[in-house]
Amino acid sequence: MKVLIVGSGGREHAIAWSVSRSRRVDKIYCAPGNGGIREIAECVDIGAMEFDKLADFACENKIDLTIIGMDDPLVGGIVDVFEERGLKVFGPRKNAAIIEGSKSFSKDLMKKYGIPTARYETFDSPEEALIYLENAQFPIVLKADGLALGKGVLICQNLQEAEAGVATLMLDKQFGDAGNTIVIEEFMTGREVSVLCFCDGTHIAPMTSAQDHKRAKDGDQGLNTGGMGTFSPSPFYTEDIQKICEEQIYQPTMDAMKAEGRDFIGILFVGLMLTEDGPKVLEYNARFGDPEAQVVLPRMKNDIITVMEACIDGRLGEIELEFEDNAAVCVVLASDGYPEHYEKGKPITFMKDFSAEEGYYVFHAGTKQTDEGIVTNGGRVLGITAKGDTLQKARENAYKATEWVSFENKYMRNDIGKAIDEI
Repeated sequence: MKVLIVGSGGREHAIAWSVSRSRRVDKIYCAPGNGGIREIAECVDIGAMEFDKLADFACENKIDLTIIGMDDPLVGGIVDVFEERGLKVFGPRKNAAIIEGSKSFSKDLMKKYGIPTARYETFDSPEEALIYLENAQFPIVLKADGLALGKGVLICQNLQEAEAGVATLMLDKQFGDAGNTIVIEEFMTGREVSVLCFCDGTHIAPMTSAQDHKRAKDGDQGLNTGGMGTFSPSPFYTEDIQKICEEQIYQPTMDAMKAEGRDFIGILFVGLMLTEDGPKVLEYNARFGDPEAQVVLPRMKNDIITVMEACIDGRLGEIELEFEDNAAVCVVLASDGYPEHYEKGKPITFMKDFSAEEGYYVFHAGTKQTDEGIVTNGGRVLGITAKGDTLQKARENAYKATEWVSFENKYMRNDIGKAIDEI
């Protein structure tokens, strides 16, 4: 069969790698792809938001399955466009992808259906937000309502920071229209855990857990990013906690979306905070996490195509997900200055091959193929992933593998997965 993947980042590279392992797949296309994806897929020069062009390509090339990797096209309704053309596509429709596209929608959904989350208020007016903050308890969290590349979340320690945050989101429009509405919510403490779930609209199948590192600098300092690294599984996500999440969060979310006439088919990303009062939802996403996909998919034993088709056909209940009894760590190599100002076009040198058979992977995020070779083309450049029998060993292997790559202005956090040393 022929598969088209829509997107251009490390997540899409991880998906493409996973698809390439399926014996059922003969040909993989990726639009627009990147410098690394082109090694396993034919890259097509069509943007992720060019829905009609993508659908035309799928029709003309007799694509059997299209996988939407990115949030923007999902929230924009690409799945609806493909389905109207009679094309098989994996991902939630527009009316379901709103669970990521609007923070206020997802918070209201959780409140209505009793799904545990932080207390919150929603504001369309900066003046009203500022009045509310005068009597708020700090620290407090400000979130842009719309999509902001994973960066539209501000943790404010005091009123002065919160007032500056409102200005950043709502007045300066640092994240564009995503900040027209903001959610202000209580600051929760505990361990963060990410769980990706396959969904068929009725059934939900959680994958192995992971933990992302969002802040740009060591010690969880600096600005929020799209993710600087991750590890899987999370030792803090026990079987007892998983059972609670399945009963109070995962299935109730599926049921809530169905009750709202928004059947969710695709990948539901559930960001959790393990608080003293039990697990609570930090956020939902409507697609694979990035870089969570880079540690979860290499550990998955199932044929990803078989699982995705079961989701589309409403047969997910027949699938039992299986994961390797090991661990994986991903360290993101970024361009120094990310997520603010950074330079592109720096040549990348690979001193050693990455062998999946030996448990080493390099997933390209912001790269580009040129006549001179592969160069940097984004803030997050590469995801260096390694497996190990234990989390500690996987972490050791991942950092060893970061030394096999060099480029000017290479930057990374040095404490990805350090929390596991506290166990």
